[in-house]
Amino acid sequence: MATLTLRNVRKSFGGFEAIKGIDLDVADREFVVFVGPSGCGKSTLLRMIAGLEEITDGELAIDGKRVNETGPADRGLAMVFQSYALYPHMTVRQNMGFALRMAGVPRAERDRKVAEAARILQLETYLDRRPKELSGGQRQRVAIGRAIVRNPKVFLFDEPLSNLDAALRGQMRVELTKLHEDLNATMVYVTHDQVEAMTLADKIVVLQAGRVEQVGSPLELYHHPANLFVAGFIGSPRMNLLPATVAEANGAGLALELEPGGPRITVPSQGGAAAAGQQVTLGIRPEALRPAADGPLYGEVRLVERLGGLTLLHVALAGGKAVVVQIEGSDPTRAHQPVRLAADGAACHVFDAGGRALPAPERHPLAA
Repeated sequence: MATLTLRNVRKSFGGFEAIKGIDLDVADREFVVFVGPSGCGKSTLLRMIAGLEEITDGELAIDGKRVNETGPADRGLAMVFQSYALYPHMTVRQNMGFALRMAGVPRAERDRKVAEAARILQLETYLDRRPKELSGGQRQRVAIGRAIVRNPKVFLFDEPLSNLDAALRGQMRVELTKLHEDLNATMVYVTHDQVEAMTLADKIVVLQAGRVEQVGSPLELYHHPANLFVAGFIGSPRMNLLPATVAEANGAGLALELEPGGPRITVPSQGGAAAAGQQVTLGIRPEALRPAADGPLYGEVRLVERLGGLTLLHVALAGGKAVVVQIEGSDPTRAHQPVRLAADGAACHVFDAGGRALPAPERHPLAA
């Protein structure tokens, strides 16, 4: 059993409140990712869980027991840092077993735990090497191995992949997912990269300015963003967000105009969600747009990104707004040619003037 519970947790630095009353439950064996832009408070929140930052107010519990006043070494947690924090003069074996040696664990038991961690992380042939003889990905695995040997209640990861190149980050994401399955452990992971969050998490916590914007599964956040911030942050390429006016509201949904008297896009919506004349924001994922000869949106392709299996069209619409369209990779569309676009209204999102998502029918069976 390894659960985390946060209730109205706050952190202030002088007169500045960095964490503003966060409530969160992390279930046993869950992989939870804190994601958000730089300065949103995600690393501060992780350090508060670890005991490296004092909690100004609220309560933190591990397995139902309050630990606000418990020191980092006594919380039963293990943290993996962005910088690896390996001792350069020690071998991999010595680095991984260092915490156990300092805790007085007998040599035979240390060796057994280090050997098992090395097996899990495929580091068995590197145990007698020093950090300078390892690649960045291997060093990060050593740092993870140092956490594994402690058999912690919860693993904490503070942007562990940000120092790696793109190819290694992709490889390490796969390895971390497998590690979570192999260890069957509770993990809390911090990143600013929403692709990492989407691919790793059972549950994502989106943070902004010290507050939780939304908590949910990756597909729930993708298909049902609660507000404009989450809609714009989750998804790559990001959602197209266009100002619009409700031209008509009835039982069939909302008819939206991007320009007064211009073509309309009809979006299914639950009754009473908006009224005619209301100013809203229309959200359209790039894959919900497609070139169509009779499409209501007209513009010019300014840039074509050919990524192999898919192609991204950057289109400047006639009214001066810009959208990104995701289409099949072999599509022949070229830059500077005119294009008409149609939108899948059932996949669109509508946000009110305050940035909150308007109610809409269920979009995806896996989003919950």
